[in-house]
Amino acid sequence: MKKHNLGKSRLQVSPIAYGFWRFGGTDVKTARTKVETALEMGINLMDHADIYGVDGGGQFGDAELLFGKVLQEAPHLRDQMVLGTKGGIVLGVPYDSSGAYIEQAVDNSLKRLGVDVIDLWQIHRPDFLGHPEEIAATLTKLRNRGKIKEVGVSNYTPSQFRALQAHLSFPIASHQPEFSCWAHEPLRDGILDQCLELSVTPLAWSPLGGGRLAQTTGDLADGPDKNRLINLLKVLDQIAEEQGKTRTQLALAWVLQHPAKPIPILGTQRPERIQEGAGALDVTLSRTQWNAILVAAQGEPLP
Repeated sequence: MKKHNLGKSRLQVSPIAYGFWRFGGTDVKTARTKVETALEMGINLMDHADIYGVDGGGQFGDAELLFGKVLQEAPHLRDQMVLGTKGGIVLGVPYDSSGAYIEQAVDNSLKRLGVDVIDLWQIHRPDFLGHPEEIAATLTKLRNRGKIKEVGVSNYTPSQFRALQAHLSFPIASHQPEFSCWAHEPLRDGILDQCLELSVTPLAWSPLGGGRLAQTTGDLADGPDKNRLINLLKVLDQIAEEQGKTRTQLALAWVLQHPAKPIPILGTQRPERIQEGAGALDVTLSRTQWNAILVAAQGEPLP
């Protein structure tokens, strides 16, 4: 995979990332296979969060702890990756971006991961009680101390992004929204426009619509959006068949084709699906095809 700079930073990242939301609950050997498969496919950006593990029935920090065990067993892998994680979600609070908590979160992630520095540390969700000046001062201190290299935000609005950037002397490297051909709001809410304006890299979480785009039409739950989703899957399948690709590859290629160069984050726990996802880079959509997918997703024609 041809790598490019993460935002304006010097970090060189792959056009696809591997995410660890469901990473956990397995032995180190199984976990290592997933990491090595991603690296072998050229995927070097690893996207963690300290809370990952909870949704899978585990504990806070479980995904980072397991990843740390992989690195302990195979320390040579660390030099092959750009390691990112997120913090700021606190169970029962639910968000804390105070300076004291950010410092604690970074230190705890460093310990669990077993590394000396985090390449990309991101605020997981905005804390409405957090002052951007305090947040910026803390992030700057952590960066100056060499605990983190670059900073990103996740689930921020464009105005929240601007408020934080106004108090930083270095550019925010990444902006992580939910983005897929099913959840396409960043096309219009200003996030992708802001990324283009400021040369920030968008990291797209749930690029397969939270698994919706991988389902068969017979497995879809009833609901007001069912028919629209069925139509989208049919359009994806038709184009995929024409190109000799899979639906997953088409959906990822749709995200990749935006000029802001969004990086879709693969969350699969199956090595063969990691390999399949990497094949999205071989897909090229015409403007007509790209727009046909968007029209199917939104359920109405473009104006």
